[in-house]
Amino acid sequence: MIGYLVRRILLAIPTLFVMLTAIFVLVRLVPGDAASVILGDQASAASLAALREKLGLDQPVHVQYLSFLGKILTGDFGQSLSSGRSVIREVLLVLPSTIELTVAAIAIGLVFGLPLGIAAALARNGWVDYVSRVVSLVGLSFPAFVSGILMLIVFSIQLGWFPVLGNTSGAGSLSERMRALALPALNLGIIMTAYVMRVTRAAMLGVLTEDYIRTARAKGVGPTQLVVTHALRNGLIPIITVVGLYFGTLIGNSVLTEIIFNRPGLGKLIIGALNARDYTLLQGLMIIFAICVIVVNTLTDLAYGLVDPRVKYS
Repeated sequence: MIGYLVRRILLAIPTLFVMLTAIFVLVRLVPGDAASVILGDQASAASLAALREKLGLDQPVHVQYLSFLGKILTGDFGQSLSSGRSVIREVLLVLPSTIELTVAAIAIGLVFGLPLGIAAALARNGWVDYVSRVVSLVGLSFPAFVSGILMLIVFSIQLGWFPVLGNTSGAGSLSERMRALALPALNLGIIMTAYVMRVTRAAMLGVLTEDYIRTARAKGVGPTQLVVTHALRNGLIPIITVVGLYFGTLIGNSVLTEIIFNRPGLGKLIIGALNARDYTLLQGLMIIFAICVIVVNTLTDLAYGLVDPRVKYS
């Protein structure tokens, strides 16, 4: 396993290099001049030139690129052009909120998606199967910003069950924080539930027709043990794959959710960096996103062998 992990890390290096290059190019394609944004439209030409020199923006692009790579390799993500604080500090201030939201959405997806998918597979072409498939289709069809606004109107404004603003900046008791987290997590969890349910149903349908399942039935294994011990464990690989791949999508969708529910997080930080033409902060955020996705995908590959002994790390 350790050898496999080392090979995965080595394979991740060229992937990370390509992503760093793409991030550098994309950030430079954002229209506007960072020096003008920082100093304002009334700044003199001399002040603008001095700031560009200080930030290295007056250098040729290839020099900026090499300097960018060198700093990243040493763990220096630079300083935010708009706030003056280090990018790492800016990210660490809001990262727990985004992780909290993402983990809660994944938990909702697994808690509801797994049983629904199993029930749909066991009752194939029955009413439970049809209802589950309709629920899944509705969940995938609803854009996150539409479902988020509807939840706010119904559950916060009309019924008053949850706070209108989902700001969990550390204040309040645990119950208040959980109430503030509920609607944003549910908004992301709906899509996660739909994905998990579909994949679970498809995986279980494939596993339930295997010979060893028929053999277990012939030996008198009970329905619960048959599903949990024999079928579900062997159908977990595609479910783990979906959860791992959807992790990046959840972070992307968190941008809209954090704005709708006014939660602090990486999504709101990205929007602020875009508005301020804060190149260094944008770069840092996208690099951290990329690293998170690579780490999650590596952990997903490692999880295959843990749930299915037939998977060999060699």
